[in-house]
Amino acid sequence: MNRIIILFICIFLLLCTGGCAKEEKAKAEKVQAVNGIKVGTVASSTVEDIYEAVGTVRSKTTSVLSSRIMGKVLNVHVREGNRVKTGQLLVEIDDREAVVQMSKTRAGERESKNMLQEVEKNIKAAESAKGAAQASSDLAKATFNRYQTLLERKSVSRQEFDEVKARHQAGDAEVNRADEMIQSLFAKKGQVLARIEQAQADVISAQLTAGYSRITSPMNGIVVSKQAEIGIMAAPGMPLISIEDNSRYHLETMVMESQMGKIRVGNPVQVVIDALDRMVIPGKVSEIIPIADPATRKATVKIDLAFAAKKGEINPVLRSGSFGKALFPAGQRTLIMLPPKALIRRGQLLGVYVIDSGNIAHLRLIQTGKSYGDQIEVVSGLREGEKIVIEGIEEVNEGNRVKE
Repeated sequence: MNRIIILFICIFLLLCTGGCAKEEKAKAEKVQAVNGIKVGTVASSTVEDIYEAVGTVRSKTTSVLSSRIMGKVLNVHVREGNRVKTGQLLVEIDDREAVVQMSKTRAGERESKNMLQEVEKNIKAAESAKGAAQASSDLAKATFNRYQTLLERKSVSRQEFDEVKARHQAGDAEVNRADEMIQSLFAKKGQVLARIEQAQADVISAQLTAGYSRITSPMNGIVVSKQAEIGIMAAPGMPLISIEDNSRYHLETMVMESQMGKIRVGNPVQVVIDALDRMVIPGKVSEIIPIADPATRKATVKIDLAFAAKKGEINPVLRSGSFGKALFPAGQRTLIMLPPKALIRRGQLLGVYVIDSGNIAHLRLIQTGKSYGDQIEVVSGLREGEKIVIEGIEEVNEGNRVKE
């Protein structure tokens, strides 16, 4: 009886073993082989590390033109986006009050000049009168001296001598009066000259005030904002037009304190501008603000941009406020990189086909980092020495046997 049971058990085991062998054979036959697939070995490489800092494009020179006088805006000759040249008329303000003031000051200047001519005539007349008085005084003095000698000789009477003496004294008094008159006229001339200088200064001031009614562009550039409208009342200090120099721009970036020690004025920097289809353009560090923001622990670094525009154009796309990134050199790193064509996308996930020792492809999810040219950094999910599918991933499926 025991022998019969043992026999049945042996037969059962033989049947099971045969069935399993057939099942394994069937599975092996189901593994699909894929030919012509390029396989590569994962290896690390050393690359120049890049520190990215986001920033905003700014014009190096921006001018806000304001009114200097009170008056109604009569004409506005530009709109936002217009290119302007140095000296181009932008806004006209009512200048009638300034014109009236200028006419008034010029009338005052003419009146003062007429007064100066009259005073100079009076000075000449006074100087002539002084000459005549001096001549008469000299004659009276000579006569006085002779009569004094004659009086001592008793050749003339006392009365005759007194008459000559009186004429001599009167001549001296006349000369003194002429001197005083001349001095008075010169003093008046000085006052008139001062009035003329004041009038001339008032004329210049009125001309400047009248000139403030015509607002012109101080530079070549582009109009970025316009507050002036026809009919509004302009007041001193009121902004009317904003212009920026569209030939020179820089990128203002915020850099972490930990990176500030690696950045120097004059260092070359690559800049990526979204508005230029992510074009990489050369730049140079022009200014470093030494004060960091205590909230973000970042400091401002300004980078001059060297943008090559088309012939006849000046930065046709680059504008203040555009978003950009500065790529600062930050040393070297050793990392694993792959070409983008080796990556498999599954929604928001990325993976690669890893080839095992039996040349079977297995999908493995990975995490990527920065891009370095035509390569992408692999942060996690792969190790050096592993084999992966480099080209032909569209022909490979999970479990395929890969043949190069």
